[in-house]
Amino acid sequence: MKNTWILAKRELSGYFATPVAYVFLFFYLALMGFMTFYVTGYYERGVADLQPFFALHPWLYLFLIPAISMRLWAEERKSGTIELLMTLPISLGQAVAGKFLAAWLFSGIALLLTFPMWMTVNFLGNPDNGVILAAYVGSFLLAGAYLALGSFLSAVTKNQVIAFVLTFVLGLLLVLSGTPLVLEFARQFLPDVIVDSLRSFSFLTHMNAIGSGVIEARNLAFFGSLIAACLAACVVTLDLKKAA
Repeated sequence: MKNTWILAKRELSGYFATPVAYVFLFFYLALMGFMTFYVTGYYERGVADLQPFFALHPWLYLFLIPAISMRLWAEERKSGTIELLMTLPISLGQAVAGKFLAAWLFSGIALLLTFPMWMTVNFLGNPDNGVILAAYVGSFLLAGAYLALGSFLSAVTKNQVIAFVLTFVLGLLLVLSGTPLVLEFARQFLPDVIVDSLRSFSFLTHMNAIGSGVIEARNLAFFGSLIAACLAACVVTLDLKKAA
């Protein structure tokens, strides 16, 4: 864990070594604020909560998170710096975990910077802060799931654009599989047990469950298992490409 944390701190500091991180944070905060208060009809609802804000996350993360994850390994492989990374006294698993952890912390910083929105709804009314806190946890886990998926797909290709598109497409499928329209359509052709399984694999299903204020073990297990599986697949992929 020590080596993993050292690499994570180095990678995280690297994000802020260029203006790209600050541009991303500004764009993230501006887009989240604009979409929440002006696109979702927040003021017309007359309810002081952050439900519209968190409802946007599964959809906006489709574009924002792949922009972070696409460079995790694709850029390393394209530039040849992956060979330099592999000469460090760390294992491949530690390298994958360290780079993922840095990206996850960066996305967590972006999420944390939306804290003024939480303060705003408390000024406007009396929201259930327990529900809001649970939704923040769910959003952080959702970002981790997207990043883990993107990390694996970034290891598959040297092209960042391809890594972005692949992460977007698979992420979109994992979101859409939990929408009522898709589930009702699937029930016309598939047994209920398969449709229920399809829904259980959706980001939307688990994000909505946590966003209701209840953090259940099955939702934590889903995100934890997905992150672990994607990172393990990333390690295997990089190991195979190194051997080749």
